[in-house]
Amino acid sequence: MGALKVRVLGTHQAYLPILAAMQTFTQQRSDEAVDELWVLEHEPVFTLGRNGQMEHLLDPQEIPVVKVDRGGQVTYHGRGQLIIYLLLDVRRRNLGVRELVIKIEQAIIQLLASRNIVAAGDREAPGVYVEGKKIAALGLRVSRGKTYHGLSLNVDMDLEPFKRINPCGYAGLEVSQCRDLGIAETTMELAGELALLLAQGLGYRQIEWLAD
Repeated sequence: MGALKVRVLGTHQAYLPILAAMQTFTQQRSDEAVDELWVLEHEPVFTLGRNGQMEHLLDPQEIPVVKVDRGGQVTYHGRGQLIIYLLLDVRRRNLGVRELVIKIEQAIIQLLASRNIVAAGDREAPGVYVEGKKIAALGLRVSRGKTYHGLSLNVDMDLEPFKRINPCGYAGLEVSQCRDLGIAETTMELAGELALLLAQGLGYRQIEWLAD
């Protein structure tokens, strides 16, 4: 119950194979299976949540749009954005979804605070914001007490595609990224620290790091 695997999948990951792998892992995992975090960067893609409305896709152009089974509306994933997927047995950990969301937000807030950046969550619109601009998005799916999907943190990326959507369903919502706040580390350099903060916040005592 106190063990966690952190699987570093790396950069240039296509979205659909990772989605299928998350779904398969969740469907086939046993009650004894160790929880995992998957760390990666995606190739450019817009994803539209279960209740997502097409009207929030303003002008996707050449970037593919994928309808997915997480909560939330539309968001963008691309190079220079850190993705951490949380494949957890929340029933085993007696952890509610709202509590999990808060713990994810707090880990990101801690990461930014260690670099003297003040960030905050938003109960009405989950995610992490710096001066009103969204720097991290959250979206989860819970199936039989097991979670998948997770968080995205904008690190050092081309933010232009966010102008082609209403991010998370909010027209005019501005986005930010770590580079513009003076953070020089790459996605994979920040990944280890954020994964550790997540593990600590969620109460895992034993962490195994795996590089695929």
